Amino acid sequence: MYTLRHIVVGYSSVFNDLHLHVRRPTAKLIDLYMLKNIQTKMRLLTLLITLSLLGNSVYAQMPNDAIYMNKGTACLALSYNHSAWDKYWEGTTKRDNLNIGTQTTQTAMAMLAVGVTKNLNVIVGLPYIWTEASAGNLKWHKGFQDVSGWVKYRFFNQGGLSLNAVAGASLPVTNYVPDFMPMSIGLQCKTATGRLVIRYKHKTGIYATAFGSYILRSKIKIDRDSYLMGETLYNTNEVSVPNAYDFSGRLGYTNKYLQTEVFAEYGACTDGDNIRRNAMPFPTNNMKSTSVGFYGKFQPKNLGFNVRIARVVDGENVGQAMTYQAGILYQFAYLKSAKK
Repeated sequence: MYTLRHIVVGYSSVFNDLHLHVRRPTAKLIDLYMLKNIQTKMRLLTLLITLSLLGNSVYAQMPNDAIYMNKGTACLALSYNHSAWDKYWEGTTKRDNLNIGTQTTQTAMAMLAVGVTKNLNVIVGLPYIWTEASAGNLKWHKGFQDVSGWVKYRFFNQGGLSLNAVAGASLPVTNYVPDFMPMSIGLQCKTATGRLVIRYKHKTGIYATAFGSYILRSKIKIDRDSYLMGETLYNTNEVSVPNAYDFSGRLGYTNKYLQTEVFAEYGACTDGDNIRRNAMPFPTNNMKSTSVGFYGKFQPKNLGFNVRIARVVDGENVGQAMTYQAGILYQFAYLKSAKK
C-alpha cells in the first residue's frame, strides 16, 4: 500500500530526474510543462486524501452488535468470505476424508443497513455461495442462498449500557439442493430468529458485548422417499431440521474511525443425530461448534473496510474451518436532513 509520504517521495525523485537530465531549451519547456501537470495532480490527490480522512464519525453495523445507523442514513456492505477445512467431527470423532480432501466454501454477500430512527434499524442481506472439494467426485454447488431481514431495536441506553432486541427471518430464494452436504449451499429451510444483545462501553472506548439467539427452522423437502435419523427410518420426503441457538462474547475498542475486537462464539442445535460412520452429513445432524476470532473495521468517513478471521476450535458434526472475510462499507444519507 502506498501512503501519501510514498507519493511525495516519488514526486521528489521525478523532480530530481528532470533537473539532472534537462539540457536543451525545448526539452526543458516540455519537462516544465510535465512538472506543472504533476504538481497539479499532486495537489488534487493531497486534497482528496485529506478530505477522506476528515469528517464526522460513521459506523456500519450488523444484526449481532449494538451499533446503529443514524436516522435517515444507510450503509451498504459488500463482503467476500473464504472458509475451508480438511478435518471434521463425525459426532465427537475428529477425522479427515480422502474423498473430500479440503472442502472450501466461498461467499459473496451484499447487506444494507438502514437507520429508521436512532434506536431502530432495519437490515437486509443476500449471499451468493459456491462450494468445492479438492478430491473425490462430489459435484460442486453454487447459487444464491437465503435472503434475510432483521429489525434491531435499542430499548435501554444509559450510563454506557445498552440493551437491544433483534428479530430476524430468512427465506430461500432459489431451489438449491439441501440434501448433498457438505457441498450444499444451505439447508433450504425458512428461519425465524430472536436475539438479545447486551453492550457496555466505557468512556475510553473499550467495550464488551454479549448476545444470545434462538433460531426456529421449518421442515424441508428432499428428493427421496425416506431417510434415516439416528436408527429410525422415516418413510417421507419431509425432514424436520433441528432448531438452533447461539451465544457470543466480545471484547474490543472503538473510536470515531476504528473498531477492533476479539470474540468467542458457540452455536448448536437443540437436538438431532450424529453423522454415521463414513456417511455424508444430513440436515438432521446436531451440529455444534465453538469458534474464536478477530474483527477489525476502519471507516474514516463514508467509505470504509472491515476484516474478520475465525477458527473453529471444537465441534460435533461440523468441519474445523478457518475463515477469512473482507468487506467494503459505504455510508450515505437517504434523507436530506440526515446526520451522517
